[in-house]
Amino acid sequence: MKNYKHNILPIAIVCTMLMSCAENKQNNRNDIASPVSVSVLKKGSINQLINTTGNTIATYSAELNNQVAGYYLLQVNPATRTQFKLGDKVKKGDLIIRIEDKEFENGIAINAKKLSVEIAENEKVKLEALHKKGGVTLSEIRQADVQATNARYAYDNALLQLDKMNIKAPFDGVIVSLPHYTKGARIENNKPVLGVMDYSKLYMDINLPESSIRYIKPNQPIFVTHYTLPYDTISGVVSQLSPAISTETRTYQGRIVVNNDNLKIRPGMFVKVDILVDKAEDAIIIPKEIIQSRYNRKFVYVIEKNTAIMKSIQTGLEDENNVEVTKGLKVDDNLVIKGYETLRADSKVKVQK
Repeated sequence: MKNYKHNILPIAIVCTMLMSCAENKQNNRNDIASPVSVSVLKKGSINQLINTTGNTIATYSAELNNQVAGYYLLQVNPATRTQFKLGDKVKKGDLIIRIEDKEFENGIAINAKKLSVEIAENEKVKLEALHKKGGVTLSEIRQADVQATNARYAYDNALLQLDKMNIKAPFDGVIVSLPHYTKGARIENNKPVLGVMDYSKLYMDINLPESSIRYIKPNQPIFVTHYTLPYDTISGVVSQLSPAISTETRTYQGRIVVNNDNLKIRPGMFVKVDILVDKAEDAIIIPKEIIQSRYNRKFVYVIEKNTAIMKSIQTGLEDENNVEVTKGLKVDDNLVIKGYETLRADSKVKVQK
């Protein structure tokens, strides 16, 4: 039988040396300070938002056609002292276009109808005076009253016919379409001549996910943004909500109203809408991206005496970039916001500015 006693001691020595080397390497790795950046926690506020998108629509919009044929005359804007043009602001009742046709005006005979009113009114007054003296019957008075009334109706209708020659702004707004016609050219009846919009208030019809139905209520504030206005947010409210859920899309319809007094948002723009459903004041807020999770546990790192301390946290409200921490952190904690990816509990760190 071979004797192995002489081999045991060298093997034991080698194993001990290898374990010692591994331990030294591990200790060396733990002693290396990982570079991190930190943020000192302060309290702030956070809004819980639900997002959607859609196209804006002007609250008031009108496309006008001429109601009589005639010669086209674009009028002068008193505000600019030049002819009206696209983009001009107008007031309700402003005369934008005049359609002229002498034959049409003569056919209305406005002066004759006005004179008929005067004659009928005078005849009525005369007969009323005679009636007091017993010169005419009550029936004759009633007949004179009918004639005066008919004369007034005829005159009023003539004025309405003449007014069809005037294309006026139906409300305060902006000219958004103005088809070109040569000055003085005769245009046929029922041609498009003017488009006006009032978009100081806009509305949007939106589809909302079924999961949001318990959060969104009428009159909740909204915030509207558009890529052409990166630093501006327009406010508004939720105005209407349908209680019915679509079985196909699992969404329900809503309508929002946007306050657009400065006309920054234009009708037809595709915009992003954030609906404010909840808000937390005086809360600890941290970036979403730094939160790590393991075994259904959320955690972040804070620095104490150049050591990374793992902190389990509970969260509350969240927006697109940040989240409220309801438990696990406190004011003035040094929160790791950069370099957290490679940290382990009790890692040595070097804080960088």
